[in-house]
Amino acid sequence: MERNYKIIDAHTHIFPDKIADKAVASIGKFYDLPMQGGTGRPHHLDEQGEKYGIEHFLVFSAPTTPAQVHSINDFIHAKCQKYSRFIGLGSLHPEMENPLKELDRVVELGLRGLKFHPDFQQFAIDDEHMLPVYRRTAEYKLPILFHMGDKRYDFSRPRRLYNLLQKVPDLTVIAAHFGGYGQWEEAARYLQGGKNIWFDTSSTLPMISKDYARSLVAHFGADRLLFGTDYPMWDIGEELERFFSLDLTGQENEQILSGNFERLFQLVP
Repeated sequence: MERNYKIIDAHTHIFPDKIADKAVASIGKFYDLPMQGGTGRPHHLDEQGEKYGIEHFLVFSAPTTPAQVHSINDFIHAKCQKYSRFIGLGSLHPEMENPLKELDRVVELGLRGLKFHPDFQQFAIDDEHMLPVYRRTAEYKLPILFHMGDKRYDFSRPRRLYNLLQKVPDLTVIAAHFGGYGQWEEAARYLQGGKNIWFDTSSTLPMISKDYARSLVAHFGADRLLFGTDYPMWDIGEELERFFSLDLTGQENEQILSGNFERLFQLVP
């Protein structure tokens, strides 16, 4: 198959050098999975971009305490300034003071949206006290990328994202992991592509059959999907091989690998 496609990876985590080893190990322990993709350090991710011809990476890191928010947003901003491949998302913590002020600062820093990991951060996606943050983010016309799904927890279930979108219908969201890691049936039941909801492919293709993956592409729509690797959890080259093994059409490949991302983040006219 001809694979001459522009590629954008819409789901990658990066960490400062001094905590990268600990952070990567912690993620692996949380999911009881070997971390196959690399060190989590920004320079390594950039090297992977050179190796595999990745034009852009969407980079982020979710704070697990309120005290981490400011420094994480500064870190992501600094690395986006240093590495031209990087496009950054900021983050907030549900227990922090004055989250709207920090959201304004995220915008001033030039970050392109927010990332939340409800399971790490211990809050339900549809929690009422988060609605002011969601509404302000919608006013900024910025997307929120949510980690979605985990059979051990109720925080990030697909039905909770459905509930949120009933309350804030103009919020743009990216539902990671085909809408629900380990909860793909619930994701398909509650969620479907629409003008304000997108999905990414991360941490799913190693877990399900090719036929099931193709059925999810058809359900959510190739025009609403973003390619993502969940670096450093998975090897970028292997994730690309898994994606191409689905034998989607050339148009579907183009949409998922870069075209949808460019539309969502307005990288092209």
